[in-house]
Amino acid sequence: MAGILAWFWNERFWLPHNVTWADLKNTEEATFPQAEDLYLAFPVAFCIFMVRLLFERFIAKPCAIALNIQASGPQIAQPNAILEKVFSAITKHPDEKRLEGLSKQLDWDVRSIQCWFRQRRNQEKPSTLAKFCESMWKFSFSLYVFTYGVRFLKKTPWLWNTRHCWYNYPYQPLTTDLHYYYILQLSFYWSLMFSQFIDIKRKDFGVMFLHHVVAIFLISISYVNNMTRAGALILCLHDSADVFLQAAKMANYAKFQKMCDLLFVMFAMVFLTTRLAVNPLWMLNSTFFESWEIVGPFPSWWVFNMMLLLIQGMSCFWSYVIIKIACKAISKGKVSRDERSDVESSSDEEDSEPPGKNPHTATTTNGTSGTNGYLLTGPCTMDD
Repeated sequence: MAGILAWFWNERFWLPHNVTWADLKNTEEATFPQAEDLYLAFPVAFCIFMVRLLFERFIAKPCAIALNIQASGPQIAQPNAILEKVFSAITKHPDEKRLEGLSKQLDWDVRSIQCWFRQRRNQEKPSTLAKFCESMWKFSFSLYVFTYGVRFLKKTPWLWNTRHCWYNYPYQPLTTDLHYYYILQLSFYWSLMFSQFIDIKRKDFGVMFLHHVVAIFLISISYVNNMTRAGALILCLHDSADVFLQAAKMANYAKFQKMCDLLFVMFAMVFLTTRLAVNPLWMLNSTFFESWEIVGPFPSWWVFNMMLLLIQGMSCFWSYVIIKIACKAISKGKVSRDERSDVESSSDEEDSEPPGKNPHTATTTNGTSGTNGYLLTGPCTMDD
C-alpha cells in the first residue's frame, strides 16, 4: 500500500519541476491546498442532499401549490394482470410480434395495447410539481453559489488579469473564500452524482453522468496541484447560465409562457456566449498558453487541460441542441416533441387519446404549450 500511495502521489506527475510536497506544507505565514481537504466534500455533500430534501418539502412545494401546480401525475393505466406481468417481468417496450400475441390473448386491438404500455410507463414519471421542486432547488443553489463566486472573485487580481493565475505558481496561498468555494462546488457535484439516480431521468443521462465525473475529477486535481485560481474562474463562468435555465423551467412548469420565453432567450444567449466564446478565448487561452509561458507543462497540467477540452466538447454538444431547438421553434412556430426531456415525455398526450387517434398528431408536451415545452427541453439538467 505504501508503494501504491508513493506511486500515486508522485511529485513528478502532480507538481512542476523542482517542486515537492514539502514545499506546499501549511505554515504560520501561508495555507496551501492539502489532498486530505477533499474528504470534507463527502459530509458536506450529504448535508447538501439533506438540505435539498427539506427545501423541496417545506419551501419549493408550498411555492408550487401557491402557483396552482398540481401534484397529479399521468393517466393511470387500466389494471390488467397479464399486461402487468409482461411489463414487470419481460419488457416495457413490446415488439410487434409480442403485441400481436397479446392482442389475440386479450382480444384487444394492437393500438389499445400500445396505449396501455405507454400509460403504464408514464405512471413512473414524476409529476410537474416534483419537477418544479427540483428546478427550484437547483435555481436557488445555483444563484447562491454564483453570487458568492462573483462577490469574492471581483476582489481578486486574477479575475481582471488571468496571468495572475500563474504568477508564483504553485506557491499561491489558499484564501478562506477560495477554500470554501472549492469545497462547496465539489460537494455539490458529489451530491448530484448520487441524486442523479433518483432524480428525474432524461435522455442525456449518460452525458450528464460523464460530465459530473469529469467535473469532480477536474475540481479535485486542480485543488491538489493548487490550480485553484483558474479553477474558480472556470467554475463561476460555467455557473452563469444555470440560473436562467432553472428559472425558465420553473416559469414553464407554472405556465408563465412569456416569462418562460424571455428567460430561455436569456439562457441561450448567456450559455452560447460563455461556452463558445468566453471560455475558449479567455480561460482555455490562459490554462494552455499563459500557463505554458509562465510555468511550463508537467503531467498533471496535461491531464487538467485535456479534461477541460472534454468539458468544452460537451458544451459544444449542448450548444448544438440549443441552436437546433431555437431554429425549429422559429421555423415552425411550435414543435411536436422534446429533444432532451424526461424519458417517455413525448408520449404524454398519446396516452390520453382514444385508440383510433394517430399519436403523431400531438403537438404539445405535458404541461406546456406552443414552443415553450420544446424550448425548455434542451439542457434541462445541465449542472456544469
